[in-house]
Amino acid sequence: MTTPESPALRALIDDRYAQLTAACRAAGVAVQDDAGVAERIRRTLLASDFAFEVWRSQPQLLGPAGLERLRSPADAASRGEALRLPEDEIETLALLRRFRRAEALRLVFRDVNGLDDLPATLSDTSVLYEVLLEQSLAWCERQLAVRYGHARDADGNAQRLVVVGFGKLGGSELNFSSDIDLVLAYPQSGQSDGARSLDNSEYFVRLVRQLVRLLNEPTVDGICARVDLRLRPFGTAGRLALPFAAMEQYYQSEGRDWERYAWIKARPVAGDRVAGKQLQELLRPFVYRKYLDYTAFAGLREMKALIDAEVARKDLADNLKLGPGGIREIEFIVQLTQLIRGGREPSLRVRGLLPALTACEARGHIPAARARALREAYGCLRRVENRVQMLRDAQTHDIPEDELSRERIARGLGHPNWAALAAELARHRAVVSEEFAAVLMPQGGRAASVPVADTALWQAACAGTLEAAELEASGFVPGDVVADALLKLPQAANVRAMSPGSRERLDRVMPQLLIAARQTAAPVACLLRLCQLVQAVARRSSYLALLEEQPAARRRLARLFADRAFLAERVIAQPLLLDDVLDPRIDQLPLKRADISAEITRVLGTLDEREAEAELERINEFKASVAFRLGLAFNDGRADAVSTARRLAALAESVVVAVTALAERELAVQHGRLPGEGSGFAVLGYGSLGGEELGFASDLDLVFVYDSRRATAMSDGARPLEGSRWYQRLAQRVMNWLTVLTRAGRLYEVDTRLRPDGSKGLLVSSFDAFAAYQRGRAWTWEHQALLRARAVAGDPALHAELAALRREILGAPRDRAAVLAEVSSMRKRWRAERDRSDDSRFDLKQGQGGLLDIEFALQGLVLASAAAHPALLDVTGNAGLIEACRAAGLLDAAQAGTFARVHADLLQRALTCTLDLRSRIDARDTTLAALADAVRTVTDALGFDFYG
Repeated sequence: MTTPESPALRALIDDRYAQLTAACRAAGVAVQDDAGVAERIRRTLLASDFAFEVWRSQPQLLGPAGLERLRSPADAASRGEALRLPEDEIETLALLRRFRRAEALRLVFRDVNGLDDLPATLSDTSVLYEVLLEQSLAWCERQLAVRYGHARDADGNAQRLVVVGFGKLGGSELNFSSDIDLVLAYPQSGQSDGARSLDNSEYFVRLVRQLVRLLNEPTVDGICARVDLRLRPFGTAGRLALPFAAMEQYYQSEGRDWERYAWIKARPVAGDRVAGKQLQELLRPFVYRKYLDYTAFAGLREMKALIDAEVARKDLADNLKLGPGGIREIEFIVQLTQLIRGGREPSLRVRGLLPALTACEARGHIPAARARALREAYGCLRRVENRVQMLRDAQTHDIPEDELSRERIARGLGHPNWAALAAELARHRAVVSEEFAAVLMPQGGRAASVPVADTALWQAACAGTLEAAELEASGFVPGDVVADALLKLPQAANVRAMSPGSRERLDRVMPQLLIAARQTAAPVACLLRLCQLVQAVARRSSYLALLEEQPAARRRLARLFADRAFLAERVIAQPLLLDDVLDPRIDQLPLKRADISAEITRVLGTLDEREAEAELERINEFKASVAFRLGLAFNDGRADAVSTARRLAALAESVVVAVTALAERELAVQHGRLPGEGSGFAVLGYGSLGGEELGFASDLDLVFVYDSRRATAMSDGARPLEGSRWYQRLAQRVMNWLTVLTRAGRLYEVDTRLRPDGSKGLLVSSFDAFAAYQRGRAWTWEHQALLRARAVAGDPALHAELAALRREILGAPRDRAAVLAEVSSMRKRWRAERDRSDDSRFDLKQGQGGLLDIEFALQGLVLASAAAHPALLDVTGNAGLIEACRAAGLLDAAQAGTFARVHADLLQRALTCTLDLRSRIDARDTTLAALADAVRTVTDALGFDFYG
């Protein structure tokens, strides 16, 4: 049953409704005698004294035209065009204020009657103030032009003021009675063109003063908008408007962390909006840093400390905006993620809180459950905040003290009483407080206490007095190598060149790293690698900040550095991977080739300029990140060897696709394109890439083929090339870009010796030459290699022709005995040349019963039987071929099971060796011996002679 309203509240609404009826009667306004209209008016009176005062002073707003305005879903912009401001200033002041009151009344009416949801209400409020700003600025410009003309730059181009909205105005989420935070600027210096010329600096200062007065000056109709200009450079001591060059100089040399947070939501809201976007681009590097920026934590703490001091000083604990668990803490959580990652991920550079939260959730930086809790809390807090302000049109974030006002707010929001709403607020604020505390100061983070002994060890290293015995007593045995590394670290050039702030951070981080290393299974190896990492990142304070601020990343990094030398080396070489240590986001990992290609496209789309060097660097960073996360997933047991090798191959294929497309684009710029559909160029992946069984450090076996029909055609560029030369250049460029060393490392090593005639042949073959070679001169081992070949990049039409050729070559009838003999001979020859096994160690790839024995056996079976079983040619990977051979009856169930089991086990061991920076050679044991014996039994039964 609905809880009845209190007698005091009923009396208030009845009395005010009666007053409005009387006011309308006195003004000759016909009030619609409609129960629905009456109920909506009463509901509005319940929620807002402001609405009552507006209706009482302007009863015509209850007439048909006024009610139509209230019902209209169109925002103030649709009516702003009709707002004609007169030349008279007094009339203009009055007209602006009445327009604002009428539009604000509409916002209240639609909100409290459920005609608009919260985002629409906040957006419409923002639009209202944009209209007021635009109309007021235009009026001020006209007035100033009469006396001083129009502002112009040195070349005579017209200059207009750029009005940048900050805070909730910038985010299109303005409160009902908020002030508006503005920063004013203009593009260039110059002077006005009037009879009485003014320098632009003075011209725009006068314009700003006039604009602020027009909006902010109290009249009998109130004010139009509360304008706050304190966010401008140098605050209240700074000029009211600055040219872009001065703005850029200020933020580069004087900009503070809190200003970076402020600029996240900034956007042009009036004046020259095109120039405003140029200003945003000019200042973007100040807001969003190129690399992951964990120094943003320090700025957040500083701002939070100032807010907490204000809350304590003014007793604002229940303040909806600034108090614990309030709106500002939700904003800080989201903005911290934006500042850390926005330089790398433009999708996070959005202004409104809710869109930004959605973007962070979509990229996996804020978990779905946490995002949902923050979204619900934000909605509740903003609804209450808006209703508090709608009550009396007051710029406040404090809940009223009197019971009647609290009842009005609660019932207006659908709660039976204030206690119910207070309980919901408390629940949401507790969740926000907990989330904010976890983000700002995670357990074990910067505020964690460090044992005195570990601090003393680092201080001794800095003083040059550290002894090996001290380290051994602390758990690092042998201590001499660790002492040497720690003593050298403070003397390294990178460390000596650190800024004082960064050096202080290092002095806080190193004792924490000592603790983390000691807690691993290999303290010495771990700490030595950590010292290498610290030296590598000493000049990048953001990475040191990550190690200081994120204890989870620190612990995970230490375990990784103790366990896996290969992954540790990758991090030391590419510190950007520290972010993947912190948050592997395996659930966000693209695993299929199409998904990886789409992600590469997205990553390249984030670049501000599409230059080959920058694109290669970003592709390299992306490849390193995905490969590293695949390594972490494999190391943690979340992915098996077969799927990991397949995913590494899919990653490599996507990279080759991206590099080939980039090479084609750059070549076309220089020399144009060849006639015909598509590029007529194909990249074939052989070996581990073609067989979808790539390792963490594998090179790529590639062969390049082009369309023979275009060999003599000429490209259509300014510097045309004949087709054969065009394709030669393209292949060379693909090779070079795959192997070139960039700041982000090298993509892959590439081997092209599997092409026709090997290293003696041309780098790129025409299709006809490739086909002729395969048909007439290729050896059996080359057809074995062709079994694993597949097109990985280039022209789909040529891919289809190559696939048909492959099926023709490999599907030709062959004598089984001859094939098995040739494959066996080649296998024995390879083993004699390459097997590194000995009495105590087993070569996982080349040893007897190893991976290549399985591979050669499968290839021999397919070559001998593909004519009768063409489906065998549909797969190139060993795991798939095992199942295909079983399905064709070439392997019985037991044999297929043996191959599958041993293949997966040996591949697991091989990948683990790579992560340990060991050759793929494992210590012999009974398990390994049994696996190898099982393979030998199957290959012997199949008729191969691998071991004679």
